[in-house]
Amino acid sequence: MHFRKFTPTLLTLFLVWAFVAVSTEVLQAQSNNNNNNSEESNPYSNYSGVRIDASGVVRRDYTLDYGRVNEQYLLSARASYSRLPKNVQTKSSVRYLSLNRLEKAIIDGNGVVTEEMKYLAGLQRIHYVFYFPESKDIVIAGPAEGWFPGYEGVMMGATSNRPVCELQDLVVALRAYASGKEATAVVGCSIDPTEEGNARLQQFQRSFGRYDGPGRRAAFVRGLRESLGMQTIRVDGISATTHAAGIMVAADYRMKQIGIGVEPVPRGVRIDTFIANAEPSNRNALFRWFFVPDYQSVLLTEDRTGMELIGSGVKLVAEDEVVTATGERIVQKGKVDKASKVFSKSFTAEYAKLAQKSLVFAQLRNFVDMLVCAAHIQKEDFYGKAGWSMEFLGNEEKYAVQTFNAPSRVEPVVGSAVRKGIFMAPIGGGVEIEPPTALHPSNAKTEENGQITKVQNNVKLELQPGQWWWD
Repeated sequence: MHFRKFTPTLLTLFLVWAFVAVSTEVLQAQSNNNNNNSEESNPYSNYSGVRIDASGVVRRDYTLDYGRVNEQYLLSARASYSRLPKNVQTKSSVRYLSLNRLEKAIIDGNGVVTEEMKYLAGLQRIHYVFYFPESKDIVIAGPAEGWFPGYEGVMMGATSNRPVCELQDLVVALRAYASGKEATAVVGCSIDPTEEGNARLQQFQRSFGRYDGPGRRAAFVRGLRESLGMQTIRVDGISATTHAAGIMVAADYRMKQIGIGVEPVPRGVRIDTFIANAEPSNRNALFRWFFVPDYQSVLLTEDRTGMELIGSGVKLVAEDEVVTATGERIVQKGKVDKASKVFSKSFTAEYAKLAQKSLVFAQLRNFVDMLVCAAHIQKEDFYGKAGWSMEFLGNEEKYAVQTFNAPSRVEPVVGSAVRKGIFMAPIGGGVEIEPPTALHPSNAKTEENGQITKVQNNVKLELQPGQWWWD
């Protein structure tokens, strides 16, 4: 699984450094268009700090960012959110959810998706996937607790402040790896400058001349923005009008902003940014950063009916590209810029801390987990073994998840600074996830100490009619 990231272009000029980045995050534009998502709209659903208008243009919204929302706000929001049943508010180290029983409960309830269902009973990460032959249950499990509307427009765990998993994202993952369907090779997004924009940028850089003084520098930055023009956004493998697509685009944007110093690193997180370590260069280089899953994070039982996801789940890697005079991008395999490498390594090391402060990175990690789990369910044919066809959740007409404005374009964000006579222009971005890679025998290992089997054997499936989750 990969998240492909396009991010900067290095262009050499005489005296200036300028930073150009693509901005993209997603705001829920339509919250509920049928009774599957008919719950009262969350008033803080400016999704991950970004708005997307009806034409698909993406813009940043800092209103409810971490650091701008104080602790008193969170305490008040937590205390006033009293609509949850008591049992689901209980913190649990491992909460179990039967996917096929969950769907049956929705069908038996005439298609109404309750808040408990919408937020998967407070599940915060998926640590396990099990199939139980005796009862034919397909089960996911992980830590869980109650939730409330927190910052960045995200439903957060009542004590951990981590985002809770959402049914709509899980459904997107399951549909990508549905029964009888060819496995989706890549799920991702790409935020790219156009070749015309790249060519105009090269031409502008060559023709601008001197830019001594603040006025000329401001004109230079303005010219950069105008020559680059709007960046294009593409979503692969899933519908662009889903919440999950928004998560990928949002995470790409926020990572890039941090890398080039446009968005500050949250307090308590120590990331060596690309811009702080970049050195002068005589080539027109486009730096690309990729979010990829930690492919060696999968452990399996001997019979493959049990799987555990371990580790942080996501890491950042770097790859360089050259931008030619015509605006084409040429990958330079094996040639990674030192500053790019330092940033990627640092970002990965601090990912868990960053995900606690910038919640979109936790949401991205959860979606990666969901995709790996869905790919495992399909690969091992749990659908066929359980006789589960996803008749409700797999049908967009019955359970709609394609209810958001699709992100399609974004303006470049440009800042400037002087350093060593070098001009830098980071542009572009993307995400690529290849779930089947995580399940390849070279990555997915068989457990050695029987720990997953022990957890699986301790699961009690003595459930009441209509019950779909338990601790």
